[in-house]
Amino acid sequence: MRALAALLFAALLAMPVTAQEVVRPEMRPETPTAAEPVQKDAPPPTQRVEQPQEDAPVIVRDPDADTIRPLARGSVQAVLAGSDIRPQVRPVERPDLAFGAQTRPLFRAEQNLFAFSPFALARSVRPALRPAAIEAAAEERRVARLRGQVCGDPAIQGTALGAVPGPGACGVPNGVRVRSVAGVTLSPRAVIDCPTAKALKTWVERGVIPAVGAEGGGVASLRVIGDYSCRPRNNQPGARLSEHSFGRAIDIAGIRLRNGTEMTLLTDWNSADDGPQLRQMWRAACGPFGTVLGPESNRFHRDHFHFDTARYRSGTYCR
Repeated sequence: MRALAALLFAALLAMPVTAQEVVRPEMRPETPTAAEPVQKDAPPPTQRVEQPQEDAPVIVRDPDADTIRPLARGSVQAVLAGSDIRPQVRPVERPDLAFGAQTRPLFRAEQNLFAFSPFALARSVRPALRPAAIEAAAEERRVARLRGQVCGDPAIQGTALGAVPGPGACGVPNGVRVRSVAGVTLSPRAVIDCPTAKALKTWVERGVIPAVGAEGGGVASLRVIGDYSCRPRNNQPGARLSEHSFGRAIDIAGIRLRNGTEMTLLTDWNSADDGPQLRQMWRAACGPFGTVLGPESNRFHRDHFHFDTARYRSGTYCR
């Protein structure tokens, strides 16, 4: 029996098989379920439904809870749905500056904004141009000031004298006759050298003018009682030559104000009214000058300030 079965199986394998005899699987017919009744006009289950042509309208639903997938940018569906998914520029809120409402530091000028007072004018008034006569007068004063300057400083007005000869070792190598410093007149004019003139200007600007302030309308002039003079110290015979002998010293006895009054060291040094101001001037001279002597230094200077530009190894000498 086994031999017969083997012969039959070999015979079947040797027989030719045609393509028609190959059995292909068939599609399972789609049958409607109970929840989906069969429609009369519905096509047969094995018939394919044709896709709409390109010219046919495409119906796209608006996004809702059921459609959670984003539409591709530039697709037909996205265009038809009216969806523009590109970000829009967010409007920037600016503070209302038309009425000057912002006065907090955050909105002030240092933050590239403006802070106006609520009482400020909407448009500032532009100043009128100066008359030509005022401009011409100012230019004349400027030129005259430059013409009258000495020691290379327009704030020092006077006349250059050059070498001032004197007996023996006395004399001023490059003397100037100063009539005013920093707008304050010297009465009378003083013959000194340029280092002393510059030190005097510094003292007037930093000591005299701030100490006086607006009292009496301000400083008008300085009363000078000593400048270049070939003599010994304190006019004592046999003493060494004074710094006055070289044009390096000046003596100031009083400060005249614009209202005509005068502060004098002889009468006002210890007064309650002008004494503190005179002492402030005395302290301000220590630095610009090398030697500063006042009423309390000795009996020879009880009525004036002595200033000179002598330099010492120990620094400024102030008494």
